[in-house]
Amino acid sequence: MFRITTANAFAASVDNLQSRQYELNMAQQRLTSQKRVLAPSDDPAAAARAERSRAMLQRADANQRAVDASKNSMTLTEAALGDATELIQQARELVVAAGNASYSAAQRKDVANQLTEIRKQLLSVANRGDGAGGFVFAGQGATQPPFADQPGGVAYMGTGGEVQVASDENLPLTFDGDKTWLSAPSGNGVFVTSSNSSSAWIDTGRVTDPSKIPADADLDYTIQFSNSGGATTYDVVRKDGSLAISGAPYQDGKLIEFDGMATTISGAPGNGDTFKVTPSQPDLSAFDALDKVIAGLKDPSKSSAEVTQTVQSGLRDLDGVAGQLQGTRSLAGEILNRIDGVTSRVTDLKNYAESTRSDAEDLDMVQAISDFQNQQTNYSAALQTYASLQKLSLFDYIKG
Repeated sequence: MFRITTANAFAASVDNLQSRQYELNMAQQRLTSQKRVLAPSDDPAAAARAERSRAMLQRADANQRAVDASKNSMTLTEAALGDATELIQQARELVVAAGNASYSAAQRKDVANQLTEIRKQLLSVANRGDGAGGFVFAGQGATQPPFADQPGGVAYMGTGGEVQVASDENLPLTFDGDKTWLSAPSGNGVFVTSSNSSSAWIDTGRVTDPSKIPADADLDYTIQFSNSGGATTYDVVRKDGSLAISGAPYQDGKLIEFDGMATTISGAPGNGDTFKVTPSQPDLSAFDALDKVIAGLKDPSKSSAEVTQTVQSGLRDLDGVAGQLQGTRSLAGEILNRIDGVTSRVTDLKNYAESTRSDAEDLDMVQAISDFQNQQTNYSAALQTYASLQKLSLFDYIKG
């Protein structure tokens, strides 16, 4: 037989009242925070999922910041290369005009002065800042403008290479300035033609049969001219001294073909004049290309053939520089396109992580409001029960 005392009844009623009050308070906290899991102990598995989702969100946010930094940098780079390409095109048009046979030495000098101004603008573009204290073409870093105009030409003062963003995606923050501005392929990309003649000039040349072209180590030819009895002939001598062509009669502007290559010599080459064909190298500087043209156009002592050679070689070099700049600009454009795809993936990852976190710990508001109302009802009933119980003591009965 159990004995239930008044004290026990009161204690049980108080415990029940406190329990109802605690449950009501927790329901109110969940509604206020809109969280189903307020502490790991509420649902350890859900809390762990939510924590993993938050870590995923943090990584996604860090990746997005890195992607945004790369996008800003590539946008500046693409714009700079666009400006540089326009300047090279302006320079090319001026060089074409300077090849006009009717131009005087003074007019060619005026063209050279205009090219000098374009060169200054081009150097400014190469040293363009990134808006954050750095430089667009600083490579792996530079505390000063990466290109310095020195007596021997423009030199690269930065550190070669590229800086990549610190993220899961392999995206650049900078481009290698030396490679972009000072390392275009010389000549036509396979070989380079040059002249020592004051009465004839040689064109850029072209490849006619790639399978016959020797390796760079052996790609070294000399076209030698000789005049005898009023006839002009030429030999094409290989590096090892063997003859690719021997004693061929010269015809102005006629194609000269040898070992898978072809070139054209025009004008009236003199006895002993030579023309060289050597391998192309990735060492053509945008600024050296302009410097050579400027120097050639400013020299009033040059013959018309030498001016023509200056113009043709200048156009060849400017085209090589333009091709290098356009190639780098295309690469920047491709990276910007890739960044759009990366941004989309990062956004999808963030949405997935947020959805997973929400599923793990967020509150079902409809259910939560219903639970809160139930807890209010339960607490009100507990209060009424406790109030009624207080009137059932022996002392209240005697007193009544």
